Amino acid sequence: MICVEAASANELFTRACSAVLEHGRAVKPRGMATTEVIGAHLTLTQPRRRMVHLPPARVLNAAFAAAEAVWILSGSDAPWIYTYNQRMAQYTDAGVLLGAYGPRMRAWRKGLDEVDQIDHVRRTLLADPDSRRALVQLYNPARDIPGHSDVPCTLGYRFYLRDGRLEMHTTMRSQDLWLGFCYDIFTATILHELMAHWIGAELGEYHHHADSLHLYQQNIADALALLSAPQPSRAMEPLGVPWETFDALMEQIVAGGTPPSAWGAFAEVMRSYRVWKGGDRADARQMVASATDVLGSGLSNWYAVLDGRTAR
Repeated sequence: MICVEAASANELFTRACSAVLEHGRAVKPRGMATTEVIGAHLTLTQPRRRMVHLPPARVLNAAFAAAEAVWILSGSDAPWIYTYNQRMAQYTDAGVLLGAYGPRMRAWRKGLDEVDQIDHVRRTLLADPDSRRALVQLYNPARDIPGHSDVPCTLGYRFYLRDGRLEMHTTMRSQDLWLGFCYDIFTATILHELMAHWIGAELGEYHHHADSLHLYQQNIADALALLSAPQPSRAMEPLGVPWETFDALMEQIVAGGTPPSAWGAFAEVMRSYRVWKGGDRADARQMVASATDVLGSGLSNWYAVLDGRTAR
């Protein structure tokens, strides 16, 4: 069991990698070599410092981080997400990611006593601030035990409002620390921030619990190359928007619009990456060349990786 705490994602990720390298043991689930720790509790004390950016060892595709957050929070399982991460398509069944979090979160049992679990949490905490029932369940035994290509690694989210501050707890059955964690914590802390705004609470600590926290063998060398004292992640601009307009905001971004808020950065990096994928790389780079926000500057650095100017 390891417990790691940090103020920013850069520091939390680096310390978690060090802890797994120090305390992990070798296991080979499905024949894939990993170094694994059973039982990990990772705490991010400033959830708006959510973006991992540790060049040259670890640079995120900021457009995919933004797109995945919009995809999940809007309740979608639509294939447009593959534009931002083609590797996701290999886990589909008949072209659909059956383990997609969005529909499970926003439309559990679609068509049959359908439940929007985000709204359930919001309503629960507004009605009873001390509730222990404000939770989102993602793993579905009826759907996941029979087997398909994509089974959720995240079991669920829980929210606790105490002393005016909202804490969020995520439980993972399995967490790939190098590839998955950086994107998972990005989306989860956005949900955390939004929920705090919707119930009028301060943003408290974010807690990430992983039963199996592991590094794959091919990522060990990069993990060893991380600096022991990284530059803290920058805080993103506040993302709070009214619940009543949230779905329309998500639809606007997916449709290619740019909202007049901090969410505009999400739309901009998604648009730039679509241009990049369309082959006009000079224009794509130019769209974020002067960006100073976390996502825009992050995507500019990702283009440098793709161009081969930065080792990864």
